[in-house]
Amino acid sequence: MTVLPLIFTSGLASGINAYAVVLLLGLLGRFAGAESVPHALERTDVLIAAAVLFLLEAVADKIPYVDTVWDAVHTVIRPIAGAVVGVLIASNDPGSLSEVAAGAMGGTTALVTHLVKASLRMAVNTSPEPFSTIVVSLAEDLSVAGLVTLAIFHPWAAASIAAVLLLAGLLLVWLAVSRIRAFRARRRERKAVRAAAAGSPAGQA
Repeated sequence: MTVLPLIFTSGLASGINAYAVVLLLGLLGRFAGAESVPHALERTDVLIAAAVLFLLEAVADKIPYVDTVWDAVHTVIRPIAGAVVGVLIASNDPGSLSEVAAGAMGGTTALVTHLVKASLRMAVNTSPEPFSTIVVSLAEDLSVAGLVTLAIFHPWAAASIAAVLLLAGLLLVWLAVSRIRAFRARRRERKAVRAAAAGSPAGQA
């Protein structure tokens, strides 16, 4: 069953850049003869809309803090896009997977990936220079392009890579949260020590 890995991979990629997923799938279906791509994504109006929105995201996603606002807005959009793409892929191959299950898989995967992306972006934005945001954004764009293209021709290989990337992202988020908590705890301890020193008889002398 090639529908399952395609839905999973497209859902994960949608959590990173939903417009790129729709655009790439549509182009591959229309010009590369990919039969697994739903015909609805190959329509000219869909391709034009996806291209315009992709260009907007390509700019916004590379500006520190603007990317965080963009991610916040897309907390709903990306999971919905992942679910819709999943339903369309399942409906393109009747009997392979129910549309409800396909939508749930695509939407849930997109939501988890989006939360990982947004969390890591917030950590990256703590860097004083803007270049790290640009580098990370370009890496995400290339990852989406590579995964979606690979998913069309080698779906199981793409799904395996996508699963590894998702697990790695979750691990990075856990490490980042742990470091932030440890940093805040140390800062509170230093403040407490300074307050105690200021209130001691030696500090008042």
